[in-house]
Amino acid sequence: MQWQRARPWLNAPCEPFPQYPVTTAGTRHPLRPSKPDGVVYTRHIPWLDQTLTFRALDIDEDVTRMHRWMNDPDVAHFWQEEGDIDHQRAYLQRVHADPHVTQLIGCFDGEPFGYFEVYWAREDRIAPFCDATDYDRGWHVLVGEPDFRGKSWLTAWMPSISHYLFLDDCRTQRLVIEPRADNAKMRKSLSRCGYDLVCEFDFPHKRAVLGVLPRERFFGEALWMPQSDDTADNVGHPTTLSPKASHASS
Repeated sequence: MQWQRARPWLNAPCEPFPQYPVTTAGTRHPLRPSKPDGVVYTRHIPWLDQTLTFRALDIDEDVTRMHRWMNDPDVAHFWQEEGDIDHQRAYLQRVHADPHVTQLIGCFDGEPFGYFEVYWAREDRIAPFCDATDYDRGWHVLVGEPDFRGKSWLTAWMPSISHYLFLDDCRTQRLVIEPRADNAKMRKSLSRCGYDLVCEFDFPHKRAVLGVLPRERFFGEALWMPQSDDTADNVGHPTTLSPKASHASS
Protein backbone atom coordinates (compact mmCIF):
# COMPACT_ATOMS: atom_id res chain seq x y z
CA MET A 1 0.00 0.00 0.00
CA GLN A 2 2.74 2.46 0.93
CA TRP A 3 4.51 2.04 -2.42
CA GLN A 4 1.28 2.99 -4.23
CA ARG A 5 1.07 6.35 -2.47
CA ALA A 6 2.38 9.26 -4.52
CA ARG A 7 4.51 10.71 -1.73
CA PRO A 8 7.40 10.73 -1.12
CA TRP A 9 8.34 9.76 -4.68
CA LEU A 10 6.37 12.23 -6.79
CA ASN A 11 7.50 15.81 -6.36
CA ALA A 12 4.14 17.35 -7.26
CA PRO A 13 1.42 14.68 -6.96
CA CYS A 14 -2.03 15.69 -8.09
CA GLU A 15 -5.48 14.21 -8.44
CA PRO A 16 -6.17 12.13 -11.57
CA PHE A 17 -6.80 14.34 -14.57
CA PRO A 18 -10.54 14.58 -15.33
CA GLN A 19 -11.70 12.17 -18.00
CA TYR A 20 -12.80 13.92 -21.19
CA PRO A 21 -12.98 11.92 -24.44
CA VAL A 22 -11.29 13.24 -27.59
CA THR A 23 -10.32 11.69 -30.90
CA THR A 24 -6.83 11.80 -32.44
CA ALA A 25 -6.15 10.31 -35.87
CA GLY A 26 -9.27 8.17 -35.59
CA THR A 27 -8.46 6.92 -32.08
CA ARG A 28 -10.81 7.82 -29.24
CA HIS A 29 -8.96 8.39 -25.94
CA PRO A 30 -9.04 10.58 -22.82
CA LEU A 31 -7.66 14.09 -23.11
CA ARG A 32 -4.17 14.00 -21.59
CA PRO A 33 -2.86 16.44 -18.97
CA SER A 34 -0.25 19.07 -19.71
CA LYS A 35 3.32 17.85 -19.66
CA PRO A 36 5.23 18.29 -16.39
CA ASP A 37 8.09 20.63 -15.63
CA GLY A 38 11.15 20.04 -13.47
CA VAL A 39 11.75 16.96 -11.33
CA VAL A 40 8.83 14.53 -11.33
CA TYR A 41 10.16 11.53 -9.36
CA THR A 42 12.81 11.01 -6.67
CA ARG A 43 14.01 7.76 -5.09
CA HIS A 44 17.02 6.97 -2.93
CA ILE A 45 18.76 3.80 -4.15
CA PRO A 46 20.34 2.12 -1.10
CA TRP A 47 22.67 -0.26 -2.96
CA LEU A 48 24.18 2.69 -4.81
CA ASP A 49 23.81 5.21 -1.98
CA GLN A 50 22.67 7.68 -4.64
CA THR A 51 19.44 9.49 -5.43
CA LEU A 52 17.70 8.73 -8.70
CA THR A 53 15.54 11.46 -10.25
CA PHE A 54 13.50 11.81 -13.39
CA ARG A 55 13.04 15.36 -14.64
CA ALA A 56 11.31 16.85 -17.65
CA LEU A 57 13.61 17.34 -20.62
CA ASP A 58 14.55 20.93 -21.43
CA ILE A 59 15.37 21.12 -25.13
CA ASP A 60 17.71 24.11 -24.89
CA GLU A 61 19.53 22.66 -21.91
CA ASP A 62 19.65 19.05 -23.10
CA VAL A 63 20.03 19.18 -26.89
CA THR A 64 23.84 19.10 -26.84
CA ARG A 65 23.80 16.13 -24.49
CA MET A 66 21.17 14.38 -26.62
CA HIS A 67 23.24 14.99 -29.76
CA ARG A 68 26.19 13.24 -28.14
CA TRP A 69 24.07 10.38 -26.85
CA MET A 70 22.20 9.78 -30.11
CA ASN A 71 25.50 9.58 -32.00
CA ASP A 72 26.96 6.98 -29.65
CA PRO A 73 27.21 3.81 -31.81
CA ASP A 74 25.53 1.64 -29.16
CA VAL A 75 22.57 4.02 -28.97
CA ALA A 76 22.38 4.69 -32.72
CA HIS A 77 22.13 0.95 -33.41
CA PHE A 78 18.73 0.86 -31.71
CA TRP A 79 17.39 4.41 -32.04
CA GLN A 80 18.61 5.25 -35.55
CA GLU A 81 18.42 9.01 -34.88
CA GLU A 82 22.07 9.91 -35.36
CA GLY A 83 22.81 13.22 -37.11
CA ASP A 84 23.88 16.79 -36.51
CA ILE A 85 22.61 18.89 -33.64
CA ASP A 86 19.88 20.45 -35.79
CA HIS A 87 18.55 16.95 -36.44
CA GLN A 88 18.46 16.27 -32.72
CA ARG A 89 16.72 19.54 -31.95
CA ALA A 90 14.10 18.87 -34.63
CA TYR A 91 13.54 15.36 -33.27
CA LEU A 92 13.10 16.59 -29.68
CA GLN A 93 10.74 19.37 -30.79
CA ARG A 94 8.65 16.91 -32.80
CA VAL A 95 8.27 14.58 -29.83
CA HIS A 96 7.56 17.49 -27.48
CA ALA A 97 4.69 18.59 -29.74
CA ASP A 98 3.05 15.16 -29.40
CA PRO A 99 0.63 15.26 -26.44
CA HIS A 100 0.77 11.50 -25.84
CA VAL A 101 4.54 11.45 -25.10
CA THR A 102 6.50 12.97 -22.19
CA GLN A 103 10.29 13.29 -22.41
CA LEU A 104 12.33 12.71 -19.27
CA ILE A 105 16.00 12.83 -18.31
CA GLY A 106 17.20 10.32 -15.70
CA CYS A 107 19.88 11.43 -13.23
CA PHE A 108 21.90 9.85 -10.43
CA ASP A 109 22.86 12.42 -7.80
CA GLY A 110 22.02 15.10 -10.36
CA GLU A 111 24.22 13.67 -13.14
CA PRO A 112 22.21 12.90 -16.31
CA PHE A 113 22.61 9.34 -17.58
CA GLY A 114 19.70 8.62 -19.91
CA TYR A 115 16.66 9.73 -21.85
CA PHE A 116 13.13 8.33 -21.51
CA GLU A 117 10.03 8.75 -23.62
CA VAL A 118 6.96 7.74 -21.65
CA TYR A 119 3.70 7.52 -23.53
CA TRP A 120 0.01 6.72 -23.38
CA ALA A 121 -0.33 3.41 -25.23
CA ARG A 122 -3.86 4.06 -26.50
CA GLU A 123 -2.60 6.67 -29.00
CA ASP A 124 0.69 4.93 -29.77
CA ARG A 125 1.76 2.62 -32.59
CA ILE A 126 1.84 -0.26 -30.09
CA ALA A 127 -1.94 -0.06 -29.49
CA PRO A 128 -3.07 -2.67 -32.05
CA PHE A 129 -0.55 -5.22 -30.75
CA CYS A 130 -1.58 -5.01 -27.08
CA ASP A 131 -5.25 -3.99 -27.31
CA ALA A 132 -4.37 -0.87 -25.33
CA THR A 133 -6.90 0.56 -22.89
CA ASP A 134 -7.33 4.22 -21.93
CA TYR A 135 -4.66 4.41 -19.21
CA ASP A 136 -2.04 1.86 -20.28
CA ARG A 137 1.43 3.43 -20.38
CA GLY A 138 4.65 2.55 -22.17
CA TRP A 139 8.23 3.77 -22.36
CA HIS A 140 11.40 3.93 -24.43
CA VAL A 141 14.88 4.47 -23.03
CA LEU A 142 18.45 5.14 -24.02
CA VAL A 143 21.33 5.12 -21.54
CA GLY A 144 23.69 7.66 -23.01
CA GLU A 145 26.53 7.54 -20.48
CA PRO A 146 28.59 4.32 -20.73
CA ASP A 147 29.57 4.53 -17.05
CA PHE A 148 25.89 4.01 -16.12
CA ARG A 149 25.22 0.92 -18.22
CA GLY A 150 26.03 -1.71 -15.61
CA LYS A 151 23.65 -4.03 -13.82
CA SER A 152 23.60 -2.10 -10.55
CA TRP A 153 22.39 1.03 -12.38
CA LEU A 154 19.77 -0.78 -14.44
CA THR A 155 18.30 -2.44 -11.35
CA ALA A 156 17.73 1.07 -10.03
CA TRP A 157 16.26 2.92 -13.02
CA MET A 158 14.16 0.20 -14.67
CA PRO A 159 11.94 -0.60 -11.65
CA SER A 160 11.81 3.12 -10.91
CA ILE A 161 10.44 4.15 -14.31
CA SER A 162 7.75 1.48 -13.85
CA HIS A 163 7.02 2.78 -10.35
CA TYR A 164 6.76 6.37 -11.61
CA LEU A 165 4.27 5.46 -14.33
CA PHE A 166 2.02 3.54 -11.95
CA LEU A 167 2.08 6.47 -9.50
CA ASP A 168 1.56 9.16 -12.14
CA ASP A 169 -2.05 8.03 -12.68
CA CYS A 170 -3.72 5.58 -10.31
CA ARG A 171 -5.92 4.40 -13.22
CA THR A 172 -2.91 2.89 -15.02
CA GLN A 173 -3.26 -0.85 -14.62
CA ARG A 174 -0.68 -2.05 -17.13
CA LEU A 175 2.64 -1.03 -18.65
CA VAL A 176 3.73 -2.13 -22.11
CA ILE A 177 7.02 -1.94 -23.99
CA GLU A 178 8.22 -2.96 -27.45
CA PRO A 179 12.03 -3.25 -27.70
CA ARG A 180 13.72 -4.78 -30.69
CA ALA A 181 13.37 -8.54 -30.70
CA ASP A 182 17.13 -9.01 -31.12
CA ASN A 183 18.00 -6.94 -28.03
CA ALA A 184 18.86 -9.89 -25.81
CA LYS A 185 20.13 -7.81 -22.88
CA MET A 186 16.98 -5.73 -22.77
CA ARG A 187 14.78 -8.81 -22.92
CA LYS A 188 16.50 -10.38 -19.94
CA SER A 189 16.42 -7.13 -17.99
CA LEU A 190 12.69 -6.73 -18.60
CA SER A 191 12.07 -10.27 -17.36
CA ARG A 192 14.09 -9.59 -14.20
CA CYS A 193 11.93 -6.52 -13.58
CA GLY A 194 8.62 -8.35 -13.91
CA TYR A 195 7.67 -7.84 -17.54
CA ASP A 196 6.13 -10.84 -19.30
CA LEU A 197 7.47 -11.20 -22.84
CA VAL A 198 4.22 -12.07 -24.57
CA CYS A 199 4.90 -12.22 -28.30
CA GLU A 200 7.03 -11.01 -31.19
CA PHE A 201 5.54 -8.88 -33.95
CA ASP A 202 6.58 -6.71 -36.87
CA PHE A 203 6.59 -2.93 -37.09
CA PRO A 204 7.51 -1.41 -40.47
CA HIS A 205 10.94 -0.48 -39.10
CA LYS A 206 11.77 -3.38 -36.78
CA ARG A 207 10.78 -6.74 -35.36
CA ALA A 208 9.71 -6.18 -31.75
CA VAL A 209 8.83 -8.14 -28.65
CA LEU A 210 5.85 -7.11 -26.52
CA GLY A 211 6.54 -6.81 -22.79
CA VAL A 212 3.66 -6.40 -20.32
CA LEU A 213 3.73 -5.53 -16.60
CA PRO A 214 0.40 -5.43 -14.66
CA ARG A 215 0.03 -3.09 -11.68
CA GLU A 216 -1.08 -5.95 -9.43
CA ARG A 217 2.07 -7.92 -10.16
CA PHE A 218 4.42 -4.96 -9.72
CA PHE A 219 3.12 -4.06 -6.27
CA GLY A 220 2.07 -7.55 -5.19
CA GLU A 221 5.54 -8.99 -5.87
CA ALA A 222 7.48 -5.91 -4.69
CA LEU A 223 9.09 -5.46 -8.10
CA TRP A 224 10.61 -2.13 -7.20
CA MET A 225 13.38 -4.61 -6.34
CA PRO A 226 14.31 -6.75 -9.40
CA GLN A 227 13.96 -10.50 -9.42
CA SER A 228 16.98 -12.78 -9.26
CA ASP A 229 18.73 -13.96 -12.41
CA ASP A 230 17.42 -17.48 -11.80
CA THR A 231 13.83 -16.23 -11.86
CA ALA A 232 14.41 -14.34 -15.08
CA ASP A 233 16.04 -17.36 -16.72
CA ASN A 234 12.93 -19.41 -16.04
CA VAL A 235 10.66 -17.04 -17.97
CA GLY A 236 9.43 -18.75 -21.14
CA HIS A 237 10.26 -17.45 -24.58
CA PRO A 238 7.54 -15.40 -26.28
CA THR A 239 5.69 -16.78 -29.27
CA THR A 240 5.10 -15.11 -32.60
CA LEU A 241 1.50 -13.97 -32.68
CA SER A 242 -0.82 -11.69 -34.58
CA PRO A 243 -1.97 -8.48 -32.85
CA LYS A 244 -5.34 -10.04 -32.00
CA ALA A 245 -3.78 -13.22 -30.63
CA SER A 246 -1.26 -11.26 -28.56
CA HIS A 247 -4.08 -9.78 -26.48
CA ALA A 248 -5.49 -13.22 -25.81
CA SER A 249 -2.16 -14.30 -24.36
CA SER A 250 -1.41 -11.17 -22.33
